[in-house]
Amino acid sequence: MTAMFRPRPTLMVLGLLLLLVFWLSLALGPVSLPLSDTLLAGLRLLGVPVDGSGTQQAELILGQIRMPRSLLGIAVGSVLALSGVAMQGLFRNPLADPGLVGVSGGAALGAALAIVGGSLLGGVPPAVEPYLLSVCAFAGGLVVTAVVYRFGRIDGQTNVATMLLAGVAMTAMAGAGVGLFTYLADDATLRTLTFWNLGSLNGASYQRLWPLLIVAVGVALWLPRRAPALNAMLLGESEARHLGFDIERIKLELVICTALGVGAAVAAAGLIGFIGLVVPHLMRLLVGPDHRVLLPASLLAGASLLLLADLVARLLLAPAELPIGIVTALIGAPFFLYLLVRGRS
Repeated sequence: MTAMFRPRPTLMVLGLLLLLVFWLSLALGPVSLPLSDTLLAGLRLLGVPVDGSGTQQAELILGQIRMPRSLLGIAVGSVLALSGVAMQGLFRNPLADPGLVGVSGGAALGAALAIVGGSLLGGVPPAVEPYLLSVCAFAGGLVVTAVVYRFGRIDGQTNVATMLLAGVAMTAMAGAGVGLFTYLADDATLRTLTFWNLGSLNGASYQRLWPLLIVAVGVALWLPRRAPALNAMLLGESEARHLGFDIERIKLELVICTALGVGAAVAAAGLIGFIGLVVPHLMRLLVGPDHRVLLPASLLAGASLLLLADLVARLLLAPAELPIGIVTALIGAPFFLYLLVRGRS
């Protein structure tokens, strides 16, 4: 596949685009702020000694609401896009998605257990409630992914096709579990569960941000180190082994990395689809299949796309707010259909 643009200038443009979208996400909302005040308030929050006269309101809004929300959006978008690149490299299929290994379905099941189970048991202690949902969603994603990987191991080898089928089966089983909890939920709990399944950055806080940020930084630092192995796997597993790569170890690392990244993202923001599918494929068209460039390009584009989707979700029906999963689906589904039509032609 030939890249449409030169990789290095494209990365610079993507970086500038992310800065611009981040700036807009801080300035725009139900209460819009002047771009100049937003910039000054942001610099002051970062400890830069600039004149902040008249920016007290902007500092309050940014520091308490929009800064953690925008940073959460960057972390979620980047880790979903990187996980999409990892899964497409593992399955050697540009239409692969992080949800194929069951992590999204498992996280949804864990969240449903926390939301509905806590309600059926008469509630949970207030000190535990802010963390229970995230912990259960993260644990559910890891458990289902571990089961999928175990089914994919045959005679000491990881069979990608078997793992894919196991992921489909476990996702269906997790969906049945979520359906059961939905049936058992009362009206208030059902509303909470429905909004979580649609994904949202609403209610972002630094307490929700830091665990995901740690995972996102780890994924962003680790995956580029496996770029040569991912490039070799494009040639086929046997060819990659001849080039000296431990393919079984690489597969395990990719699955673990995806489970950790997507599990943490889903635990922090709910189910947000299509980022892991659309962004890697689009970046592959722009910069080519070399993972040394594809990974950082996907990181920047994933963060930008999720911030843009969140901005649309906030502004489209303001002061009401759309779930961000609806916006990403409206973007991703037509793009997916375009890929199918393009593939047929």
